[in-house]
Amino acid sequence: MSDSVTAKFSPGDLIIHNLFEYRGVVIDLDPHFLGSADWYDNVAKSKPPKDRPWYHVLVDGGDVRTYVAERNLQPDPSGRPIKHPEINTHFARFGGDGYIPLRKGN
Repeated sequence: MSDSVTAKFSPGDLIIHNLFEYRGVVIDLDPHFLGSADWYDNVAKSKPPKDRPWYHVLVDGGDVRTYVAERNLQPDPSGRPIKHPEINTHFARFGGDGYIPLRKGN
């Protein structure tokens, strides 16, 4: 991993998936892909770069978590909260433009 890799999003940021258009909130990030080769080959159909940040996201409107490459995400400007059963596990409150994490770092 290069020390020059900078993540575009942080935990609490609201996002929209570019391809599937779902809304979500970032709960964690990896500086590069940390999944299995099998998962990447079978799920990451667009073959996004493994050497850029990947994000753990709670998807709005259900109980789905996903793992997404940075290039497939954009900021969600809606300012609307996310509906997900794990929100209170990760965040203290909604801050208007995103969520405030319960604790700093991991």
